[in-house]
Amino acid sequence: MRTFSIRRDQEIATYVTVRGAKAEEILNKGLAVKEFELKQRNFSSTGICSMLSVFAMLQCLKRRSHACLGNFGFGIDEHIDLGLKYDPSIGIYGMDFYIVLSRPGYRTGRKKHKAGRIGVKHIISKEDAMKWFKSKFNGHISTREQDAGNKDD
Repeated sequence: MRTFSIRRDQEIATYVTVRGAKAEEILNKGLAVKEFELKQRNFSSTGICSMLSVFAMLQCLKRRSHACLGNFGFGIDEHIDLGLKYDPSIGIYGMDFYIVLSRPGYRTGRKKHKAGRIGVKHIISKEDAMKWFKSKFNGHISTREQDAGNKDD
């Protein structure tokens, strides 16, 4: 496609935001590929909020960062594992899932006009995201010690 300056056989990337029932359906298929098992490092605790102190969370809110929220992500290697049909002209491609969790009312701190403040108890922590994943999808979270034990077997 010359209009986008993309050459033949050049890799491109895109992202899509999906919400609601369709998002749950796609997430369920993606987690089924991973057998509903994620590693603890799939759940974000990046940035200054990894300290989990009240001051750090407030600093994160001032920066309007998603890095301190209870987000998680994982990747799959082949799109055909999701039940999509194989097209020889496209080939096989992988994809990453990144799930952003937020409570109702979170937008009040992010909007430009009349921005409000979000309380510390309103933030979703890494532990909250892990608890949600376990309860919603009956998932299993492996820790580094469990991963090291599996390598010895």
